[in-house]
Amino acid sequence: MTTPNSLDTAADSTEPVVRLGAGAVRGRLEDGLAVFRGIPFAEPPVGEDRFQAPRPVRGWEGVRDAFEFGPPPPQESGIQGRTGVLEGPTGDDWLTVNVWTPEPGSAARRPVMVYIYGGAYKLGHSGSPGYDAQHIARDGDLVVVTLNYRVGIEGFARIEGAPANRGLLDQVAALEWVRDNITAFGGDPEQVTVFGESAGAGSVAALLVMPSAAGLFRRAIAQSVPGTFFSDELAADMAAAMAAEAGLRPTATDLATVDPRELPALGEALAPKMTQHEDRWGSVVHTLTPFSPVVDGEVLPTTPWQGLAAGAARDVELIVGHNRDEYRLFVVLAGRLGQLGEEDAATALRRFGPGPDAEQAYRAAFPDASAGELYERVQTDWLFNMPSLHLAEAQLAGGGRAHVYELTWPAPGLGGVLGACHGLDIPLLFGTFTADLGNLLFAEVEPSPEALALSSRFRASWTAFARTGDPGWPAYDTEHRPVQVLDAEPVVTAYPEEASRRLWEGYTFPALPLAP
Repeated sequence: MTTPNSLDTAADSTEPVVRLGAGAVRGRLEDGLAVFRGIPFAEPPVGEDRFQAPRPVRGWEGVRDAFEFGPPPPQESGIQGRTGVLEGPTGDDWLTVNVWTPEPGSAARRPVMVYIYGGAYKLGHSGSPGYDAQHIARDGDLVVVTLNYRVGIEGFARIEGAPANRGLLDQVAALEWVRDNITAFGGDPEQVTVFGESAGAGSVAALLVMPSAAGLFRRAIAQSVPGTFFSDELAADMAAAMAAEAGLRPTATDLATVDPRELPALGEALAPKMTQHEDRWGSVVHTLTPFSPVVDGEVLPTTPWQGLAAGAARDVELIVGHNRDEYRLFVVLAGRLGQLGEEDAATALRRFGPGPDAEQAYRAAFPDASAGELYERVQTDWLFNMPSLHLAEAQLAGGGRAHVYELTWPAPGLGGVLGACHGLDIPLLFGTFTADLGNLLFAEVEPSPEALALSSRFRASWTAFARTGDPGWPAYDTEHRPVQVLDAEPVVTAYPEEASRRLWEGYTFPALPLAP
């Protein structure tokens, strides 16, 4: 662990100091906000603690400078415009939080928003420039927390001698830190909203039904929820294949012999070979990742859809939504836009569609769609859109309330070919148009007044929800199906993807099984 600085009486007196349970931290004033970076919420998960549940951080003497983001957790190389090689501090203090607050120490008790990054459960770092939360905190006059959690093998591989879903347990530990410490930053621990995108949204969905997370947040926002949750058997089989890449057993003891920074290479080595296991692992071999939350029966007792329908989070207010053209990003990154033929469409429809007659049903529902459009449509539906919609419907079935949105405004980068693709909501929400994924989605294009207005609307809706539970549009119901469409001219209308909704009506998103 990094040794904190001792009390420096010569330090700038304008630098805010906050006293926490573990010790004092010193942040910086930046454009009207106090910002604290790299505060540890748990002990470094290395040595005897490697592959174990996070342990509370030990205290420190004096005042610890909280000026820099903590080191990224070990992870694979790039995807979605991000990179696994991240600039920043090195070391083992992966489990840190960052706080943006208008007024630390205030008695105002502002609402708190806690962000969980995406990255296919194998990438991500809260210090990435795209997650700079200053605009959310400033525009919403609230406290924003971002956090690191273990990804890849360290966080999600199902291995012997270790609890499942260590990455999710890290998130719970960070939320416990928020509960215990956020008052010192002027936040209200009774008004916590957790929000995340892609794998971060899948994490939010999991947290909604995890017993250990109960009571740690009042509201939740899930942006583009992936439908891939693994059964215990599937996850264990995939972990065994990864360990075998290094001639190891899938145990904490064996894997601990590999340096944490070298371990992600096992996942990378397996990725191009995943399709060889399709007969056992199913459609997930055609995704970008061998990692997902594991329905192990203990840490995660059920899938989010099953748990919400049973009322696990009926008292948690929820926003859930997706982007219209989610899968377009992956088609473009693969260089296949305009290159997809009828055979590609037929294979995708049979592989990802709901039920044995999915190909015929999709072709009948979208008679004018090209082969490329069908290929994208079914994968958008299977991977993100229908899991997101069904999460809202499960929440209603369990006696709760949900607000649903769809982003339809197209990304301007690359000549506008990306549409309203996966990840577009991140730069719009954070206002980070030239960082990380924003570099691609807004490539060589200055944000237009239209983009800036939509970005402002995103933040206004999300922060209003964090403050009041009302994002500014009606709650979803299964009769009228009101949905906020986010575009240049936002409107509330009946769910726009009705053809897809009907195709997937009655489908359940089970924990993906291991085939015999």
